[in-house]
Amino acid sequence: MTDHTPHIFNPADADPRAFRDALGRFATGVCVVTCATPDGPLGITANSFASVSLDPPLVLWSPAKQSFRHPMFVQAKRFAIHVMGMDQEAICNGFTKSGDAFDHCDLTYDAHGTPLIENCLSRFECTQEAAHDAGDHTIIVGHVTRVGIRPAGQPSAPLLFHAGFYGRLAEAD
Repeated sequence: MTDHTPHIFNPADADPRAFRDALGRFATGVCVVTCATPDGPLGITANSFASVSLDPPLVLWSPAKQSFRHPMFVQAKRFAIHVMGMDQEAICNGFTKSGDAFDHCDLTYDAHGTPLIENCLSRFECTQEAAHDAGDHTIIVGHVTRVGIRPAGQPSAPLLFHAGFYGRLAEAD
């Protein structure tokens, strides 16, 4: 017989892993965020991306303060958020390990020097609107100045993240 009693806990009093596991039950898309730095282009894989407003066009993402890349992204006045497809898992894996993992992607730059990964599902080129302290993360709000979308006819399945693993949408019946 299966116990159907939910595990209910106060995250402030519980093992932090339990809270992280609970958050991991929410499936998200996977993005790579890029910016220019004095030492060259920088990237990071993130799943903390969300739309904020259509008018004006605003989005947000939240880098962890413990990341050595955090200061560069908080200071960046311009950045790009790339929504990644199933065919781009290797690129995402590269940026989880290193901020300069641009070897496996087709890279261009906008007029302001922001690094842009080509052929992602969609790309949001942003100027920083605000940065808000949020516990062990910073919420960075971006004003979207330009959008790019992968052309129709190319693979468009998103790369998903759930319970610590990459995944895909199930095929429709």
